[in-house]
Amino acid sequence: MLVTLSIRNLAVVEEVDVVFHPGFHVLSGETGAGKSIIIDALGLIAGGRSSADLIRYGCDKAEMEALFEMEPTHPVWSTLEQLGIHCEPEEHLVIRRELNTQGKSTSRINGQLVNLTMLREVGEKLINIHGQHEHQSLLRAESHLGLLDTYGSEVIGPVKAKYQERYSKFIAAEKELRALQESSQRAYQLLDMYRFQLEEIAAASLTRGEDELLGEERVKLSHSEKMMDSVVGAYELLSGQKGLEAVSLALSRIEDISGYDSKGLQPIVEQLQSAFYQLEDATFQLRDYRERIEFNPGRLEEVEQRLNLISGLRRKYGDSVELILNYYEQISHETDQLENKDERLEKLRSERDKLLVLVMESAEELSKVRKQCAEELAAQVESELKDLQMERTSLRVQIVPAEDPKGIEWNGRRIRFSRQGADSAEFLISPNPGEPLRPLGKIASGGELSRIMLAMKSIFARHDRIPVLIFDEVDTGVSGRAAQSIAEKLHRLSSTCQVFSITHLPQVACMADHQYLIEKHVYDGRTMTQVESLSQEGRVKELARMLGGVEITEKTLHHAQEMLNLAEAKKG
Repeated sequence: MLVTLSIRNLAVVEEVDVVFHPGFHVLSGETGAGKSIIIDALGLIAGGRSSADLIRYGCDKAEMEALFEMEPTHPVWSTLEQLGIHCEPEEHLVIRRELNTQGKSTSRINGQLVNLTMLREVGEKLINIHGQHEHQSLLRAESHLGLLDTYGSEVIGPVKAKYQERYSKFIAAEKELRALQESSQRAYQLLDMYRFQLEEIAAASLTRGEDELLGEERVKLSHSEKMMDSVVGAYELLSGQKGLEAVSLALSRIEDISGYDSKGLQPIVEQLQSAFYQLEDATFQLRDYRERIEFNPGRLEEVEQRLNLISGLRRKYGDSVELILNYYEQISHETDQLENKDERLEKLRSERDKLLVLVMESAEELSKVRKQCAEELAAQVESELKDLQMERTSLRVQIVPAEDPKGIEWNGRRIRFSRQGADSAEFLISPNPGEPLRPLGKIASGGELSRIMLAMKSIFARHDRIPVLIFDEVDTGVSGRAAQSIAEKLHRLSSTCQVFSITHLPQVACMADHQYLIEKHVYDGRTMTQVESLSQEGRVKELARMLGGVEITEKTLHHAQEMLNLAEAKKG
C-alpha cells in the first residue's frame, strides 16, 4: 500500500506531505482547489509523462516521493529483480522523481537511478489511475478486446503468446517472400553483374597476401644494382686487409702479451674474439647474399603487370587481395541464391503456407478461450452491476472474426489477422428487460458507463494485484441511490486494495475510511494548495459543505453527521 506521499513545487502545491492508511480514501474540496494535482503526482511516480509546465512558477524543479509497503510475495519485487534493481522485500519501497525546467526528469527507486521505461514498468505494478475520461474508452469497440484479454490473462495469455509466436514467424516469411518477388527485375540485373565480377576475379587467380609479397619483390628488383654495389663493397672491406685480417692481427698481438696481465687483458681478448667471429659470420652472409641478388628486368616487368592487375581489382572490389577474395565469396553466395530464386520462392511459399495453417489453428484456439472468458466476464459484470443499481442490465461480450476485404481467406470469409488474433470484440448491453442487446455507445449514458467501468475495475482488481487504485470523479453523471451504490462498491473494493477517489458527492465521501480536504489559499500574493487529513468533526463540516454549498446550517451539519453514522453502520 501507499504509506506516504511528498510533493514539492508541483503546480500550485508548494509543499505537501500526506500519510495514508489501508482502506478507502476520499479527496474532496472545491473545484479548482488542486485535487487532481495529487493524482498527477501519483501518475508521475508511476512513470507518467512529465512537462516543465508542471513546475511551480519561480522554482527550479518539482519533486515527488512516494513510500510503499508491499508484502514480500507481491509481483513488484520480481519485476525489480528482472530490471536489476536491488531491493529487499522486507524494506519499504521508495520512488522519487524530480522534474527540471528543461523538461527532463530524474527517477530513483530505493536510491538507484532508473530510466522512464523502468519506472513505468514498476509503476504499473503499484498504481492504477482511472481518469474522468477513461470510461469513454468503453465506447470504442477496438478497446474491448484488450479489456477481455486483461480479464482472462491467466487463461488467454499462454494461448495468445503461442499465437503471437507463430504469427511473428508467418509475418517474417511473408515479408521475405514479398521482398523476393518484388526484386525479380533487379535480381536479373544483379545476376549479370555478379557473373561478370566473378569471372573477372576468378581469372586473376589471386592468393591471399599476394599483393604484399609482390610489393616486396618489386622493391628488391627495382634496386638490385644498387644493392649489389653496396653488398660487394661491404664484403670487400670486411674480407680485405682492413677488415678481418686487421682484427685477426690485433687479436694475435694481444693474445701474445695476455699472459703478463691476464686479469686486465683477458676480457679484451674475449671481446676481440667475439667481434672477429661475428664479423666473419657477417662476411660469409654477405658473400651468400651477393650470389642471390637477381638482375631480372623481365621478372620486374611481370611483377609490375601483376601489381597493376591487382590495383585495378582493388579499385573495384576492395582495398586488398584479402577483401577482394572476401567479396568474391559473398557474391558467389548471392549468385547461387539468385540462380536458384524460383526454387527459393517455392520453398518460401511452402513455408509461409505451413505457418499460415499454424496461425489459423492458434487463432481458432484463441477465439475459443476468449469466448469462454467472455461469458465469465459478462456474468461477473452483471453481478457487479446489480450492486450498482443496474440489476436489470444484461451485458454480453460479442466475439466475431475481424472481417476485412483485404484480409486472408478463412472459413469462406476474408479475415484480418494481427498480433492480437483474428477476433474483434464488442460489449453489448441491454439496460432493460425485453430490449435487444446493442453497442454501449448507442444505449449507455455517462452514469451507466461510469458504473460499468467501476464494475470492471472491481473485477480486474481481483486479478492484477495492483495495491493502489485511484478514481478521479468516477461518480460523474450519477446521483441518488446510484451514487450510494458506487460509494458502497468503492468501499468493498478497498478490502482488497487501497482505494482513492476524488469526489464531489457526499454519498461517496461519507463511505470513506479516511477523508482529505484539498484547499487553496493565498499567502503573500502566491496561491498554495494544502492537504488536510480530516478528523471526525472536520468530516462533518466538509460533508455539510458538500451538501449545502456555501451556507452551512445546523440542519446540514446534522444531516452530515447522520450520513456518517449510517455509513459507519453499513460498513460495520
